Amino acid sequence: MFENVLLETKDRIATLTVNRPKVLNALNQQTLLDIKGAVEQFRDNEEADVLIITGAGEKSFIAGADIAFMVEMNSLEARSFAQLGADVFRLIETVSKPVIAAVNGFCLGGGCELAMACDFRICHEKSKFGQPEVGLGVIPGFGGTQRLPRLVGLGMAKQLLYTGEIIGAQEALRIGLVNAVTSPEDLMDEVMKVAQKVAAQGQVAVRLCKDAVHEGMQTDIDRGMALESNMFGLCFASEDQTEGMKAFVEKRKAQFKGN
Repeated sequence: MFENVLLETKDRIATLTVNRPKVLNALNQQTLLDIKGAVEQFRDNEEADVLIITGAGEKSFIAGADIAFMVEMNSLEARSFAQLGADVFRLIETVSKPVIAAVNGFCLGGGCELAMACDFRICHEKSKFGQPEVGLGVIPGFGGTQRLPRLVGLGMAKQLLYTGEIIGAQEALRIGLVNAVTSPEDLMDEVMKVAQKVAAQGQVAVRLCKDAVHEGMQTDIDRGMALESNMFGLCFASEDQTEGMKAFVEKRKAQFKGN
């Protein structure tokens, strides 16, 4: 269905694989459009609760935007391309269901920006991260200057952005860019375990958690607490809440239906 990505769903877990391994899964316009279409398909699929995004091949998650595609762009074309990437990554960030990045190698430039748009990131020990755009005479265009400071703090983000430094998996873990580091052979199994754990919870609550976190991060603590109280109340209009609490009292495993 898509030219440059694969999308499959099994046991309520969807996996989106960026499939351009010959160019280390670099992002051109068509790939961004394919990612957009795949994320929209996941969003609308009632049989999928969690999305994993990864890259094809053994070397790269996404090595960045496709330089060969961009090299002849003028200023207006570049702005349009940046807006497309920003819109696609914002879709990933705001889709109501959880999205996990399984980083399997180079995660640079636009690849790092895509990973940061996911809810969290798990990588293997050979992965490399960075925003090296300044070495090309440009800045990140798909949200890197905005999400990186929010994830790792202002000082560390500025250092990485200004120097274009590439860091390894353990440094990414230390600064909070990733949640966990695995061996290459264990990466997808470990990510799948986390995805299955998320999918086993009450999905109304999981999605309201995501909404509360994202909206709360954009406001002050008082408005955020009011937002949380409202969403807590919404949970009590769901069948999941009734089942979850009833199962707890009855000392059995809850059978959530996602409504």
